[in-house]
Amino acid sequence: MTKPKIVFFDIDDTLYDQNKLVPDSTAEAIKKLQEQGVITAIATGRSPFMFRALRSQLDIHSFVSINGSYVVHNDKPVYTNPLAADTLGTLVSQTREIGWSLAFVTDKSLKMDGEPDDKARASIESLKLPVSFPESDPHFFENHEVYQGLLFYSDHDEAGFLRNEPFNRFRYVRWHKYGVDVIPRYGSKAEGIKQLLKQLNLTPDEACAFGDGNNDIEMLSYVGTGIAMGNAVDEAKKSADLVTTSVHQDGIYNGLKQVGLL
Repeated sequence: MTKPKIVFFDIDDTLYDQNKLVPDSTAEAIKKLQEQGVITAIATGRSPFMFRALRSQLDIHSFVSINGSYVVHNDKPVYTNPLAADTLGTLVSQTREIGWSLAFVTDKSLKMDGEPDDKARASIESLKLPVSFPESDPHFFENHEVYQGLLFYSDHDEAGFLRNEPFNRFRYVRWHKYGVDVIPRYGSKAEGIKQLLKQLNLTPDEACAFGDGNNDIEMLSYVGTGIAMGNAVDEAKKSADLVTTSVHQDGIYNGLKQVGLL
């Protein structure tokens, strides 16, 4: 196993515990990595505006955000991959017709398409964002590059139409019992990491990543050392090279010790 030169960290239930706080052991581990010259980066489904304070807290300046659609190196964007505007417009029309809530994500903001329903409220409030609940702007997607949609429906809702043209030009990745990320068909954290590694002249074998969710599956299998949190979903654990303890049990610190970085 190649000793990693860069480590990517998911945010929710990986860097953050369920209270959206960074455990002391995690902050200590990241500081030690930085002192050793190991590059520390974030890989998240969140938009940059949602984790400014976290980046400042951990002194991290490179990240893969919005599930690989917005990549930053040393505080400067190096890769973007917005949703296709025509397909997004069709999805907007369909969700309005069937009464599902939809939100638009850019690197700077989050807007609702119309008034949010209870599923949207429950999903968004679970993120405990450092901003007020997103405002409604049904024309937002017409005037901005949208990097991700947030679609709100449960496993019990009829969603078969999403497998058909043109909706299958997007991917739909669940992160909450009501919340689903809408991303480009070939978009993923793995693709964003690939773009950042190019900037750094590093190979996937020289990268390590920690994650727990469905949107971490490709990332954990792409890097040389994929580490799933003890609280991860089963598919993430299967994609990883090893499983550490949970976020509540010093999972990042213990995982880094297992691979010889601490």
